[in-house]
Amino acid sequence: MRWASPLPSLVLMTGRETIMEARDTDLKKDLDATLQTRRELGEEYESALVDSFLEKVDQRIDGAVERRVRRQFAEQQMVAARDARSPGATDSWGERFGFGIVSLVLAVPLSAIGAGTAHLPGLIVSWVGIVGVNAVQAARSHPGLFGTRRRASKDGDWQE
Repeated sequence: MRWASPLPSLVLMTGRETIMEARDTDLKKDLDATLQTRRELGEEYESALVDSFLEKVDQRIDGAVERRVRRQFAEQQMVAARDARSPGATDSWGERFGFGIVSLVLAVPLSAIGAGTAHLPGLIVSWVGIVGVNAVQAARSHPGLFGTRRRASKDGDWQE
């Protein structure tokens, strides 16, 4: 009696969108060999044959679990590495101070150019730009500075 699977030979695993074979041909061959050996040797060797086959299945499962754990660990390390390189984590006092100094140094010629070409409206536009650039820098360095604080939900996830 031959068992025919109603499933197609390929299954799409949702979430990871990877394609994996539904039937492991090596494991199927091992099962066929175990059943053939059982027919040839008789029922007295059945328990030893089943134990041998189950040991092979356990090894396959252990290998699959180990690969999955390694992959998840590698993904977690990548996420941690990305978080360590995020702009907020690398900003130091010196970088913020340097940005402020450069901003003020550039404010002098921008103010002169704006006031010289368009008088008061030009001066106002140049200072609105300077303040805007500094506000964006401050928001990038301190995400909760302008009132968008994060709060924990009931299930422990952070929400904006």
